Amino acid sequence: MKRRETGILGEKLACDFLGKNGYQIVETNYRCPGGEIDIIARQEDTLVFVEVRTKKSTKFGTPEESITPTKMERLRTVAAHYGQNRSNLPASWRIDVVAIQMDSKGKVSRIEIIENAVEES
Repeated sequence: MKRRETGILGEKLACDFLGKNGYQIVETNYRCPGGEIDIIARQEDTLVFVEVRTKKSTKFGTPEESITPTKMERLRTVAAHYGQNRSNLPASWRIDVVAIQMDSKGKVSRIEIIENAVEES
C-alpha cells in the first residue's frame, strides 16, 4: 500500500471511528490558502477540526508524534480561516488528532482520538 493510499484509508477509518464516538462529520478535506484539514466535525456544541495521522511503522515515532510545530500552526490557520468564512458555527472549537497505527499487513492495531491535541496559540 502506497503512502497516499494509506492516508486515504486512514481518513475513511477515522470518519467511521469518529461517527461511532458521537461526532457528526460536517466536511472532509477542507482546503484554503493556508493549508488543509482532513475532517471537520461537530461533537455536541463544539466544532472539531481533525487531523488524521496513519502510520504502518513506529520506526520514526507514533502517528501523533509526526505532527510538527509547523503543521500545528497550519492547522490553527486553517481552523481560523474556516471560522471566518462560515456562519452559524458553534462558539466553541478545538483541534483533535486521530492516530491510526497499522501493522505490516494493513490491519489496524490502534486507533485513538486525541482531543485538544493542538492548542490555540
